[in-house]
Amino acid sequence: MPIPLFNSIASWLLRKRYHQIELFLKYPLDVQDEVLRQLMDFAEDTMIGKQYGFRDMPKYDEFRNRVPIVSYEDIAPLIERTRRGEQNLFWPTNIKWFAKSSGTTNAKSKFIPVSNEALEDCHYKSSKDLLCLYLNNNENSQLFTGKSLRLGGSKELYEDNGTFFGDLSAILIDNMPLWAEYSSTPSNKVSLMSEWESKLEAIIEESIQENVTSLAGVPSWMLVLLNQVIQKTGKNHLFEIWENLEVYFHGGVSFIPYRDQYKKLLPRKRFNYYETYNASEGFFGIQDRNNADDLLLMLDYGIFYEFIPMDASEDHEKAIPLWDVEIGVNYAIVITTNAGLWRYKIGDTVRFTSKNPYRIKITGRTKHHINVFGEELIIENAEEALKQICQKTEAEIMDYTAAPVFMTGKEKGAHEWIIEFRKPPKDVNYFTEVLDNALKALNSDYEAKRYNNITLKMPKVHVARKNLFHDWLKSKNKLGGQHKIPRLSNNREYIDELLRMNV
Repeated sequence: MPIPLFNSIASWLLRKRYHQIELFLKYPLDVQDEVLRQLMDFAEDTMIGKQYGFRDMPKYDEFRNRVPIVSYEDIAPLIERTRRGEQNLFWPTNIKWFAKSSGTTNAKSKFIPVSNEALEDCHYKSSKDLLCLYLNNNENSQLFTGKSLRLGGSKELYEDNGTFFGDLSAILIDNMPLWAEYSSTPSNKVSLMSEWESKLEAIIEESIQENVTSLAGVPSWMLVLLNQVIQKTGKNHLFEIWENLEVYFHGGVSFIPYRDQYKKLLPRKRFNYYETYNASEGFFGIQDRNNADDLLLMLDYGIFYEFIPMDASEDHEKAIPLWDVEIGVNYAIVITTNAGLWRYKIGDTVRFTSKNPYRIKITGRTKHHINVFGEELIIENAEEALKQICQKTEAEIMDYTAAPVFMTGKEKGAHEWIIEFRKPPKDVNYFTEVLDNALKALNSDYEAKRYNNITLKMPKVHVARKNLFHDWLKSKNKLGGQHKIPRLSNNREYIDELLRMNV
């Protein structure tokens, strides 16, 4: 099919979907109520459905009272039984795909079920919606006159008892519809390469020959790729290689620490950045406006949402439905999905910026924060503070992590940071002082604990050697794709390992 014709047809089809999106924008609560009803009706004859009585559960209040909120550890035995071949335990259609990810409290891998319904009605639907929303806001877009440079995971798929597991991106690529493969680069063969460094070289060789109009991938890893593209080609910026490049679709980690570095690689003022919010468990949010810093919560993907206020204790946590949320409150997300996750805590936290329509900001992870001394430092605070001090000190950050220094005897506690700079500050002590002041201004709990060094001393900042975080991830076989540096943690395990390697 000629590219101009493909561009016209694809744009027309995607814009038609916007009328369906308008339905949940206008009737969000009705749509969510219907999603829950459909999920329970579909799964009423599963083991879980019979256990909790989905057949005679007419209202949300009954669902909330009967079905417990669970973590991965609670449902791991059921998932393992399904991986061994049992079906109809938590979802009625056969599940043969499992997205492997890490992050549980015992550091073992999680195997998140991915049903055919989740693939079609959530993951692939969201990809089309992302393009739909972008095209709705950019009527003169020529997105489909070229290809999207996608950067996914570096793991292949593995078979086990007739089921398959691997990175979610590998599962999506393996099941990718023809239209998506036609409009993407690199080839599926290269995308699924398992060795990260060789894969980067192969991506560069393929992509620099293409007319790339969009980028898609995790900001930290995409930055590594794009810098190598510049180095390989000897160009000053990316528009000298791909003159029709118009948008970068990003997600997975906060874009804030990387924004200034991307602006140097992509110096056009009218270049667009669109954020997404997805995970192995589902696809949740899409930036629906140019230059926005919040995301539209997608309500018709077969996912029913609940939210736990983060000021609730774990012993008395109570989830509330979408219709009871408040703007400005930090919530942990609970999801019920078309892959058989029932009232599942995914570990992410969000804050609503709007209820008409429902828009959110990602504020962090329930376990990725520092709260050893009552300071309640969350990733959102850290990212904003680092953005401010990089502007003040003209530094550029590649990666970072932070953890507490615990009190010993009469010694006060502190926060210890390891930061890898692309462009280091002239004075690390001044950088540390500005970081401390920025955190005080952003977080009153942190400020109170720092007052007269009552609990916390001045933070410690270590400058990481070049490629420290890359080498640490490589030692864990976690280069590329969805793997991320743990930004904030109450556990010093990560930072102690990194300090030992920082020589």
